[in-house]
This record gives sequence, structure tokens and C-alpha cells, in this order.
Amino acid sequence: MKQLIIILFILPLGLFAQEQKEASKVEVPKNVAPKEINEKLARKYVREGNMMYGQNNYVDAGVAYEKAIENNPAYETAKYNLGNALSQQNRNKEAIAQYELLAKETKNKEMRSKLMHNIGNNYYKEKEYQKSVDAYKNSLRANPKDDETRYNLALAQMMLEDQQNKDKDKEKDQDKKDDQQKDKDKQDKDQDNKEGDDEKDDQNKDDQNKDKQDPKDDKKEQQKQPQPGKLSPQQMQQLLDAMANEEKKTQEKMNAKKEKGKKVKQEKDW
Repeated sequence: MKQLIIILFILPLGLFAQEQKEASKVEVPKNVAPKEINEKLARKYVREGNMMYGQNNYVDAGVAYEKAIENNPAYETAKYNLGNALSQQNRNKEAIAQYELLAKETKNKEMRSKLMHNIGNNYYKEKEYQKSVDAYKNSLRANPKDDETRYNLALAQMMLEDQQNKDKDKEKDQDKKDDQQKDKDKQDKDQDNKEGDDEKDDQNKDDQNKDKQDPKDDKKEQQKQPQPGKLSPQQMQQLLDAMANEEKKTQEKMNAKKEKGKKVKQEKDW
């Protein structure tokens, strides 16, 4: 663990050392530019850019390098230094694009080695370790004796392996979660099917119990219910009582009429 921490602290010294080499040391290509190109003014802007770069003023340095390129589009030193200024601003993708553009144009092996080294550095900062490894390998093909690049390559390979292991662990965790979800879904489905079967069984039992019910019980139930056209014993008794009461009232009325027709015996008044 201590060894890994030491490596990570050493990284900035080894990883970006090559970017910080003075841009002025990069050789100007030998090919002769057209006369209408202002090489003198281009070199002036590069010197100004290098001065600002040394003061950590990477934005203005980049502007100066761009002016140098405008005055001399074939000026490889200005293009290379512009990539370095972008990289120092952590504009990594733009720096990579600038380096790759120059890498396609240059025929200088030393320049190509430095370009691929710096491309590897910027991919490393973006944590794109596979591309970083590939770039360092291309740098070593152009300059097999570059120990800084070889060191950075080993470090990038270690980070790539660690990244791949983490990705595998994530995939395993995801597969495990997927399997657990599948098992849960299956259990829920089985439970739903079981509940459906239980409901069917209960319904079948109810139907069977109805089929086994004693026919006498059905008759008893029917007897409890009044049947159309028939009177229950209670209703018959109520009807007889009503008729008797009616007959009694009729008899009382007749007796009352008889009483009214009789003469009242009067007591003599002595």
C-alpha cells in the first residue's frame, strides 16, 4: 500500500515532465517555407508564448502560439507548444486533437515520440487508460530509449488492470442483482398461481358440499317459506280467530236489537 502511494506521488514528476521541456528546444523543421510566410514574426510570437508559458500564463501563451501558426502554418514548434498550453489548462481533449493533428503531418521521429507521449499523458488524466497505454506504446516505437515513457506505460497498465477488475466486480454485482430480481419475480408468480389454485380448491369444496347436502334439509327450508296458494297453520288459526270474532260481533248486534224491542217494566209509584 505504501509503495502504491509513493508511485502516485511520483506520477506528476514523471508523467508530465516531458511537457514542461522548453518549447524552444524543439527543432524547427528543415523544409523551407514559402517566401510570403513571415517566419521572423512567427518565431517572435513563439518566444513570447514561451515566456508566458514559463510564468504559468497558459491562456496567453496559447494565444501567442496561435498567432505564430497564423504567420507560419508549417511551424511545428508552435503547434507542439500550443498542445502543451492546452494540456496545462486541462483542456485535455483539445490538446489531444492538436497533438494528433501534428502527428499526422510530422516526419520527425523525435517529434512524433514526444507527441505520442503527451497524448498518453492526456488520456491518462481523462482516465482512459487503454488509449493511454496505446499512445505510450506508439511513443516507444518511435523512441525505444525513452525511460519516462516506459515508466508511464507501466503505470498506465497498472491503472488499466485495476479499472478492468473494478468493471468486472460491477458486472458481477449487477448480474447478482439481476438474478435476485428474477428469483423474486418467480416467487411472486408462483405465489400468485398458488393463491389462484387455493381459490379454485375452495370453490370446488363449496360446490361438493352443496352436492352432498341432505335433500330433507331442502324440504325443511322450503317448508319454512310460504308457498303460493297455501296457508300456513298459523295463518289458518289467525283466519279462524278473525271469523269467530266477526261472528261474535254479529251475534252481539242481533242481541242488542232484541233488547230494544222489549217493553220496560216500570215500578208503580205508590
